[in-house]
Amino acid sequence: MENNIAIGLDIGTTKIVAMIGRKNEYGKVEILGIGKSKSLGVHRGVVNNITQTIQSIQAAVQEAEAAADIKIEDVTVGIAGQHIRSLQHSDYITRPNSELVIDEEDIEQLINQVHKLVMLPGEEIIHVLPQEYKVDGQAEIKEPIGMYGGRLEANFHVVVGQVSSIRNIGRCVKSAGLNLEGITLEPLASANAVLSQEEKEAGVALIDIGGGTTDLAVFKDGIIRHTAVIPFGGNVITEDIKEGCSIIEKQAELLKIKFGSAWPGENKDNEIVSIPGLRGREPKEITLKNLSKIIHARVVEIIEQVYLEIKNYGHEEQKKKLIAGIVLTGGGSQLKHLKQLVEYITGMDTRIGYPNEHLAGDSDDEVTSPLYATAVGLVMDGLKRHERKKAEAKAQEKYEEQKEQAQETNEEPEEPIKEPKPERRSFLDKLTERVKDFLDNAE
Repeated sequence: MENNIAIGLDIGTTKIVAMIGRKNEYGKVEILGIGKSKSLGVHRGVVNNITQTIQSIQAAVQEAEAAADIKIEDVTVGIAGQHIRSLQHSDYITRPNSELVIDEEDIEQLINQVHKLVMLPGEEIIHVLPQEYKVDGQAEIKEPIGMYGGRLEANFHVVVGQVSSIRNIGRCVKSAGLNLEGITLEPLASANAVLSQEEKEAGVALIDIGGGTTDLAVFKDGIIRHTAVIPFGGNVITEDIKEGCSIIEKQAELLKIKFGSAWPGENKDNEIVSIPGLRGREPKEITLKNLSKIIHARVVEIIEQVYLEIKNYGHEEQKKKLIAGIVLTGGGSQLKHLKQLVEYITGMDTRIGYPNEHLAGDSDDEVTSPLYATAVGLVMDGLKRHERKKAEAKAQEKYEEQKEQAQETNEEPEEPIKEPKPERRSFLDKLTERVKDFLDNAE
């Protein structure tokens, strides 16, 4: 497969999306093919039926392959689900020699120390995200590399999840005949696709409303500050409509999409939808006012939970204020009047996020729908990973060349040849490798 092509695989509760993309000459992402299938084996973001999930993955992948005329092998997968939680932690190291400047290795050592935190049984650290550093008590340092100091400490945002859930996803991907190239936290992927750098600097909360879960990612000063997964999404709204109106799920979903609104005041009392009865039974008449009351009640509950998480991050402190407000994305963000309701409950500026921030200008309308935000983010993540590998390979080549020249001429080079250091790998890369090893040995 070409080096500049990446595939994102979004394993969601309602749908599974495979998306193939590449970077064009302007540095934008061009989507070559997209495939989606109904997700049958996933509940609230967690795989609960391996066989069905494998079939759904294969269906989505085949559709994307046909659309792009490319054979898919490596994929970048997103993980979400109700088992993911996050915590704040601070840690420090004392450096043996404060005459030397702080380098990558010191930071690596500090991050590795955080990994020794004791978790609940079955849980594992997925992400360790440094917030800010302190060097010898001097606070608010963004980048300590190159500074002098004896004591290096940092605040970390630590994301924790269940190992078994992550391994199950790896298992499904592998059994579908694909190679797991990378794992990414879904709220991070969606954020990359829909947020601009200015918003991340100013402070913004991204709310990704999926079918089974609602993901939250909070950014401030360009750094991710808080993440949370709330185990409710569009599906519970459909459930409520189904129960409240005594109709079948398919009809409830259609009602929600076509006539649903999050703001009951919008509908007149006399607006009525007639739904065909089952097998010769009388049709049902449902007033749109009642429909939106049912939706409103559940949406308010979801937003309030998300808002609680935003407050937990500390949005009400002056220094942590999220100036850019809230960005809504995901399939659930397409509900009518949702933006107004979110603004009303939280008092924060709100917009709907479309993943067109980094896409090529001529992208299909379908691709720029909030439904595909996570998939677009995963493709971008895959492309970044390729670029990093390329850069590392180049540095290695250059190093080999210099070494050869020095040997041929037998001269001492003017400056010592440094062996290239691979970039600091994100913990997710290590996690991916661990999951891969586990799957290889488990066969």
